[in-house]
Amino acid sequence: MRIADYDQALFHTHRSDWDSLLILMVRTKDHILSKKIEHFLHAYRFEHDYQIVQSELYALLRYLDHAAEKTNAYLSELPG
Repeated sequence: MRIADYDQALFHTHRSDWDSLLILMVRTKDHILSKKIEHFLHAYRFEHDYQIVQSELYALLRYLDHAAEKTNAYLSELPG
């Protein structure tokens, strides 16, 4: 897992840079992150109900927060 993927996803989401977010979705090795991005982008493009779009966005943001926290904790435990 790369912490940079989570930072990039947050950055692109904040800037509404959907093209870059789509590229990150394809390139990341984190399959859960890829699916969260896919679900959000699909909802953003095709859903007419804003509550669904908002729900998918919050799911993506919650995952980014969780994954970045766990990755930082793991990296801080490594020797050296």
